[in-house]
Amino acid sequence: MDRREAAAALAYIGRLDPRTIHTGTGDARDQIAQWQELLDDVPFATDHGWDVRQAIRTHVLDSPYPILPVDVARRWRAHRRDRLDRHTDPTPAADPDDPATWRAELLRSRNAVAAGMAGPSTHRQITSGGRPRDVEKRLREIESCIPPAVRAELARYRPTRAAREAAVAEGVPDTLGVRCDWCQAPVGSPCRQRKASPDGPARGNAVRATPHPSRVDLAAARMDRHRAA
Repeated sequence: MDRREAAAALAYIGRLDPRTIHTGTGDARDQIAQWQELLDDVPFATDHGWDVRQAIRTHVLDSPYPILPVDVARRWRAHRRDRLDRHTDPTPAADPDDPATWRAELLRSRNAVAAGMAGPSTHRQITSGGRPRDVEKRLREIESCIPPAVRAELARYRPTRAAREAAVAEGVPDTLGVRCDWCQAPVGSPCRQRKASPDGPARGNAVRATPHPSRVDLAAARMDRHRAA
C-alpha cells in the first residue's frame, strides 16, 4: 500500500468512524506515513477477494475500538493464510530433473496466490473437471487405460487374467467370470481339485489346469443370456 492508498484508506475510516479524524495538517501527514509504513506489504485491493475497505468496515461493525494498522494487517494475514490453506500446488511445467527451476515455479505459484494475483487451486477444482478430452479419446481408441504393449509385458506375470482377457477377446465364455458350484472357487479364482475321501468329506486343494465342466457350462449359459438380452 503506497501513501496515496494509505490516505484513501484513512479517509474511508474517517467517514465510518469520525473519532479517527486528525484535523491538524501535521498530524494527518504523520498518520498517513505511519499507516503506509506499517501496511507496506498489505495491498489496497486484489482481484481475488481482498479489499481493505471491507476489512475496515468489518472492524467498525464488530469492534467498539478505533481501528489501528495492526488490525488491518491481521485481517490481511488471516485472508492470505486461508487462501494458502485452500491451495493445492499444481504440477509445475518445469523439468522435474531440474529441482531449482521446479521449486522456483512452485514458489511463484504460491506467492501469486498469497498476494491475491491468482486464485487458489483446490482439490475440488482438480477432481471435478473430469478427464481431459485427449485422455477420453485415447481410452476410446485403446479401450483400456493400460497400453497394449504394457498389457503384453504384464501377461507373463498374471497368466490367469491374460487368459480371461484372451477369452473375452475371442468371444468364448469367460469361465472364471462365474463361481464354480463344484469346488466353490470364487469369481476370478481357478478351480481346485476336489477329491472325495472314504469317510465322505472332500479333500485336496491343488489348482486345476482347466476349470470344472459344470463351471464351463455355467459360463456358456451366462454368455447366451447376455447375447439374448
